[in-house]
Amino acid sequence: MYLCNTFLGMDQQDGCFLLHTNCADIKVCFVTDEIVRVRVSFDRELAEESYVLATTAWADRLDGLFEGERTRLTPVEPTVTEDDASITFATAAVRLVFGKDPLGFKLYNAAGDLLYSDLAGTPYTLDANRRVTHYSAMTEDDCFYGFGEKAGELNKNKRFLRQRATDAMGYDAEVMDTLYKHIPFYIRLDRATAKAVGVYYNNFYESVFNMGCEKSNYWSRYTYWQADGGDIDLFLLAGDTLARVVDNYTRLTGRPALLPKRALGYQGSSMYYPELEKDSDDAVLEFIDTIKEEGFPIDGFHLSSGYTSYNNKRCVFTWNTDRFKDPRAYFAAMNEKGAQNVPNVKPGILLCHPWFDEFNAKGVFVKDSTQDTYGVGKWWGGDGAFWDYTKPEARKAWKEYLTANVIDIGTDSIWDDNCEYDSLLDKDCRCDFDGKGGTIGQLKPLMSTLMCKLGNEAVVEHNPKARPYVVCRSGSAGIQKYAQTWCGDNFTSWKTLRYNIPIITGMGLSGQPNEGADIGGFHGPAPEEELFVRWVQNGIFQPRFSIHSASNDNTVTEPWMYRGSAGLIRDAILLRYRMTPYLYSAEYEASLTGAPIMRPLVYEFQNDPKVYDESFEFMFGRDILVANVVEPGVKSWKVYLPAGCKWYDWNNNFACYEGGQTIEVPVDMATIPLFIREGAVIPMADNQLMSMANDHMTDLHLILAPGKDSAYTLYDDDGVTNDFKQGICRKTGITMTGTDVVKVAFTATGSYTDFVERVTVEMIRKDRSPFWVALGDKKLEHFLNRRKFEAAEEGWYYSQTKKAVLVKYANPRQDTVLTVSFEDFDLIGM
Repeated sequence: MYLCNTFLGMDQQDGCFLLHTNCADIKVCFVTDEIVRVRVSFDRELAEESYVLATTAWADRLDGLFEGERTRLTPVEPTVTEDDASITFATAAVRLVFGKDPLGFKLYNAAGDLLYSDLAGTPYTLDANRRVTHYSAMTEDDCFYGFGEKAGELNKNKRFLRQRATDAMGYDAEVMDTLYKHIPFYIRLDRATAKAVGVYYNNFYESVFNMGCEKSNYWSRYTYWQADGGDIDLFLLAGDTLARVVDNYTRLTGRPALLPKRALGYQGSSMYYPELEKDSDDAVLEFIDTIKEEGFPIDGFHLSSGYTSYNNKRCVFTWNTDRFKDPRAYFAAMNEKGAQNVPNVKPGILLCHPWFDEFNAKGVFVKDSTQDTYGVGKWWGGDGAFWDYTKPEARKAWKEYLTANVIDIGTDSIWDDNCEYDSLLDKDCRCDFDGKGGTIGQLKPLMSTLMCKLGNEAVVEHNPKARPYVVCRSGSAGIQKYAQTWCGDNFTSWKTLRYNIPIITGMGLSGQPNEGADIGGFHGPAPEEELFVRWVQNGIFQPRFSIHSASNDNTVTEPWMYRGSAGLIRDAILLRYRMTPYLYSAEYEASLTGAPIMRPLVYEFQNDPKVYDESFEFMFGRDILVANVVEPGVKSWKVYLPAGCKWYDWNNNFACYEGGQTIEVPVDMATIPLFIREGAVIPMADNQLMSMANDHMTDLHLILAPGKDSAYTLYDDDGVTNDFKQGICRKTGITMTGTDVVKVAFTATGSYTDFVERVTVEMIRKDRSPFWVALGDKKLEHFLNRRKFEAAEEGWYYSQTKKAVLVKYANPRQDTVLTVSFEDFDLIGM
C-alpha cells in the first residue's frame, strides 16, 4: 500500500505546479480564479484524455473529438509564497494552502473562510488492489448535496453512496443505491459559515463516497472517496454560493443543452402500445387523437422499443412491420399531429440480431478481456454484445445506422435507453479508448454520454436546421450537454412520488437541470386515483414531463384513466402549458449557468439554515415555491416559507406571509400549494397553449410582486431550429424597482418575432391601491368597475379581492417603462 505523506519538492511547468511526494506526483492548476485542479497520480503519468471536460487549461489528446465544444483557457498564474511549513497559492478569489507536514491542502475564499480541507497527514492512498482513496475533513453537521442521481433525502450527511450506474427497475426511492447515473460530484455547505464549495472527481471507475458514516479515534471527522483505479483527479470549485458552484461545475463539464420546446411539453408514452400484436401505429395515432379530444395538450410520444421486435426479441434499428406497417407514413402522421416520435434505441446487440455478423465485421463492439472477440453480457432476451462508443469506427457506424433506420424515417428526437452497461460483468473487457486501449471498468459510464453526443450529431448532420432532442436514462458527469434525463424505471407508490423530488433536485445540483420522473410510476400496479392526481400535480413542474408505464396489472396509465379526476389532471397540465414562457426562460437560464429548473430551497435561500435539510419543497424557477401534497387523504398541508422575504399564496388571493415560518393551508384534491416570492417576475400565457412547439403566446400575463428590486430575462426563440445559435432569439429584460413608486422597465433585444399582442400585468400590493399608473409618458385610465375594465383595450383596476393591481395594454413593440405609483394622496387635504 502506498501512503502519500512526505513532501519532496516542487517544480513549475506549463502554467501548473508539480509537487513531488514519496509515492505520487501532485499537479496543481488554476483553471480559473475559482476552479482549482489537484491531481494526484501514483503512476506519475498524468495523461490528459477526457471525454467530459468542456473547459481545460491544457492540451488533451481527445481535443479533436470535442472541437467546437471544448474551451481551452490559459492557466491562471497565482501568487506563490513558500515557507518551511507550507506553500500558498493565491488568486483573486481563493487561497490554496499546501501543508508540507502533515501533508494536505486547504482552500479558503478571499475573505478567509475555510471552504475545503484534506484530512491532513495521509489524504491520498493507493492500496494493493490499485484502489485510490482520498480523505477529506468534515464537521459533524456539514451538508452534502449532489452526487448525481441518488435516492433518499437531499442532504447526504452520514450516507454511504456508490457510483455505479445500474438498471434499477422498480427501485425504492428512499433507500436504494445505486440508480442510473454516475456523477462523482458533490457540494459541501458549512453550516457555521454558510459557504459552499464543489468537489468533483474526474474519474469514472466505480467508486464510493463515505460521507461521515464511520469514525476513528485517531482522526478528526472525515469523509472519503474511493475508486477502483485511475488518479485522484480532484477539482475544487469555489464561489461560496450553491448557485456559483453549479455555474462553475457546468462551466467545467459543459453547459446544459437548450432543448427544443417540444422536449418540455407533455410526452405521451406507454410500453403498452408498441407491444401490441399488430397495428401499434394505429393505436398510437388513436392515442394522440384521444388526447386532443379529451382537451389535453401534447408535444411528443416516447416510442418504446417494441417497434424493434424481431422474433419477439429487441433488435435495435429493425422495424416490426406487423406493428408498424409503414414507419415513414406513421412518423409523418405523428409529425402532422404535432407529437413527434422519440424512438427508443439501445446499445446492446443480441447475438441473435439479424445484422449481428454485419456489426461484428465492422468491429463495433467492446471486446472480451482475453479473447480476440466481443465481450458478452446479459441483455434483453439473451446474451448480447455492446457498442463501443470510444472507437471512432464504431461511432461512425452508429450514426449511419441511427440515421438510416430512425432519424431519416422522420424524427429529430432520440431516446437512449438501457445504456448502463451493467450486465457486462467482466470489468476487464476492452474498449478502444480512441486508440489507446482501456477497459469497460475504466470507461463504462461514459458510454451513455457519448451515445447521446452521437445522437445529437446525427440529427444535425442529417438536417443542420434541426435542434435535437435526446433523452437518456443513464449518463456520466457532462450528460447535461447532450440530453434530457429521467430517474429511470420507478415504482408506483406514494413513497416514490415523495422521494423522486430530492432525486430530481439533487440532479439539479449535479449540473443536470433537465431531469424528470415517470409520472404515475413505471413499474408496479396502476396508481390509485388520488396518487395519480398528486403525481401529475407534482410532475407539471418537472423539466421532463411524461406519463409512462409498464404496469404489472395489465393496465395502462393515461391522463383520462379516472373519469372523476380527469378534469383535475387536465387543469394541471394546462397550467404547465400556460407557464411555458416562464419554463422556457428557466430552460434558457439553465443553458447559461446550469441553474436548476426544479431548485431545492437551499439553492435560493442559502442564508436560511432551516432549509438546509428540506427535501420535498422546491422552487420552480426562481420565483415560485412548490409544496406539493405527497401524502394521501390529507385536508391541510404544512409549508415552510424561507426567511428573508414575504410570500404570497397563489391559491388564496395572494394572502401574504412573512418568511421564516411554517404555515398550514387547507387542501383538497384540486390544490397545488404554490407561493410567490417577494420580488417575483412571473410571465405566463393568457391564451391557452396546446403545443409548446407550435403555439405562440399572444397574450402575456405578468405576475409581479414588488418589494425587492429584481431583474428577469424573458427568453424566446422558435424552439425548433438551431437559429438561436446565430442570435435569432428575443430577450426581454424586465427590471422592477421601487416600492412607493414601482417602475417596471422593459428592454428587448434580438430579431426573433414577438407574437405578443396584449399584455396584462398583475401587481401584488396588499396595503393600498395605486395613485396613478402610466405606460411610458402616458397615464392610463383608472376603472372602478371590473366589467368596464375588462371591456376596455387598456387601463388599470385595483382588485379588492386579491389586493392586486391589474393593468392591461396593447404590446407597444418598443422599450418602455410601466410606472405604478402608490404614493400618498390626501383627498381631504386637497
